[in-house]
Amino acid sequence: MRVLVTAGPTHEPIDPVRFIGNRSSGKMGIAIAETFAEQGHEVILVKGPTNISTSKTNIATIEVETAAQMFDACKQYFSDCDVVIFAAAVADYTPKHVSDLKIKKNEAQFSIELVKTKDIAAVLCAEKKANQTCVGFALETNNEATNAAEKLKKKNLDCIVLNSMRDKGAGFGVDTNKVTIMGHNGDYIV
Repeated sequence: MRVLVTAGPTHEPIDPVRFIGNRSSGKMGIAIAETFAEQGHEVILVKGPTNISTSKTNIATIEVETAAQMFDACKQYFSDCDVVIFAAAVADYTPKHVSDLKIKKNEAQFSIELVKTKDIAAVLCAEKKANQTCVGFALETNNEATNAAEKLKKKNLDCIVLNSMRDKGAGFGVDTNKVTIMGHNGDYIV
């Protein structure tokens, strides 16, 4: 099979030295990519900015920084893949204007106007072929099952992996995790 996996965060620039991002380490997505590669599948890993890398030489790694770059890379490979795993923690918003120069701390208050980024999974899975399988991830802090089920349907995914920040051992940058894999109609796949 040909497998596309996204991993890590995206960083949305504010100016040349600052960005909006999240705490994703990329460990989960990279581990998934390595597992598919170990099973002999052709793997394309689209990886946001993270210090974690893969030692597998049979994984084609594409490094990106922003949500827009991740979307472009995924769009390039999506239609030719049998399985797509959307494990990256893509920024939901990006600054409307990016300063060319470092913004100085002159004002008592400072506002940044944000615009929505493209929902990579939703846009690409709207064009999903019958022979493609798409898996999404949902990191939630409240109403976990309800929010994950909504994402599953809204994004036209085949299943979704729910991470709850309330679960002990779950979270960012850890070697342990607890997930719930949900199918359609709220079915749990375990």
